[in-house]
Amino acid sequence: MTVNIALSGRIDSNNAAEVERSILSELSGKDGAAVVMDAEALQYISSAGLRVLLRVKKTHPDLTIKGVSSDVYEILDMTGFTELMKVEKAYRVVSIEGCEEIGRGANGTIYRIDKDNVVKVYKNADALKDIQHEREVAKLALVLGIPTAISYDVVKVGSSYGSVFELLNARSFSKILKNDPDQFDWCVTEFVDMLKRIHGTLVPKGKLPDMKETALGWATFLRDYLPESAANKLYALIDAVPHDDHMIHGDYHTKNLELQNDEVLIIDMDTLAVGYQIFELGSIYNSFIGFSEVDHDVILRFQGFDYETGRRFFKRALAAYLGTNSEKKLQAVTDKARIIGYMRLIRRSIRRRGLENEMDRREIAYWTEELLKLLDSVDSLLFTRKEIVVEATDENLPSVLSFIEDHLGEVDCPPKARMQIRLAAEEIFVNIAHYAYAPEKGRATVRVEVSEEPVSVTITFMDHGVPYDPLAKRDPDVTLSASEREIGGLGIFMTKKVMDDVAYEYRGGQNILTLKKNL
Repeated sequence: MTVNIALSGRIDSNNAAEVERSILSELSGKDGAAVVMDAEALQYISSAGLRVLLRVKKTHPDLTIKGVSSDVYEILDMTGFTELMKVEKAYRVVSIEGCEEIGRGANGTIYRIDKDNVVKVYKNADALKDIQHEREVAKLALVLGIPTAISYDVVKVGSSYGSVFELLNARSFSKILKNDPDQFDWCVTEFVDMLKRIHGTLVPKGKLPDMKETALGWATFLRDYLPESAANKLYALIDAVPHDDHMIHGDYHTKNLELQNDEVLIIDMDTLAVGYQIFELGSIYNSFIGFSEVDHDVILRFQGFDYETGRRFFKRALAAYLGTNSEKKLQAVTDKARIIGYMRLIRRSIRRRGLENEMDRREIAYWTEELLKLLDSVDSLLFTRKEIVVEATDENLPSVLSFIEDHLGEVDCPPKARMQIRLAAEEIFVNIAHYAYAPEKGRATVRVEVSEEPVSVTITFMDHGVPYDPLAKRDPDVTLSASEREIGGLGIFMTKKVMDDVAYEYRGGQNILTLKKNL
């Protein structure tokens, strides 16, 4: 049971006793009940009033004071009452009437409220926990090197709540694609660069939810709507996906990428998770194609550009992400993404009572038919891509080595060659981490290409750091004693010894070092 009590005006030595009698009267016979005091109309509280709150707290430990003005909150905070009981500040009221919608996600919609600020309005009317979660994960992403906006205020919007962000004159990529089609290629490049950056970020264990567990929940939900054999295979495909602690956004599309003062920012961070990248690609497929396959106008209403633009963007972005123009490989990965995408779409529509109207039933039938065909032909959700982009730090070395190892597994690389490649890759990446951007930090791109005729592995390291050709340095004289040798140079010397070819060039503002090993 909860007892709601309104506080108003001033509570000081003149009326504290009277206020206390009124409160005790409302609490009479309600021992142990939770008490919520609404302080929206409270203008001031003195030490006498604070003692009233203390006495109520002793008899009713579950006490919350909500709607507290800044002035009253300052008194409660200064006297330590914010640590003794739950105190919620009053929220500024913001209207979104007539405001431009600039983004829409699974949990809320983003509106521009003035030229400098946007507000994300949550669908859930009791969204304070959701807002706190998004603020925490956005801060985590920023610390880990992902450029995003951090909410600086929580406001009341109608019957729900919103988070306010500063986005100075920012434009979404969807708006750029709609209004400036000549920027299509630029949007693809920046879209993929940010995606690689996110997917190359290793998240400390336990900091974000595991998307694989979420996806298994989706598959379990669909058991009642798919043939048993198909439902079992869907669950098995997801269950076979390895755990991955790399970041995924969870709702990655062009409305959630913003260009602000020549800097690209990713927003709408409440879906942030960790997991294997196919879960992200499934969501991306839905944003550009899946939602609109039956009704092509859906993407026009959501993104602002037409269905064909969405299809073309997805294909170009996927090719850049995977580092291949092979139609066969692109289709294979697209089919894997479609399995995840259709599963999400079917579940989402059913949960929103989609089986109760004709148009939604048509969509569910289409997605289900496509999903069943894919489940007959796809035996794994795993795939490989040629490159990753990571922050050049020692902490990301395991991610780089793991990425290279995945490709070596494709060609059954012998143990000795595997050790030599690992040794050389570690040397090069650590050098980039320590020297390329010092004392600042920057990103490195690592690309792995496997050739079958003859069998070889080529690893390319790229960074935008200080131009430096490690091959220009003279090899160290290894016949000298340790005290006689020059400092440095041994790592690249060792790399040249264990690899079959090492080449360097500086092009397009990048250091590009290529290692090749014949197997």
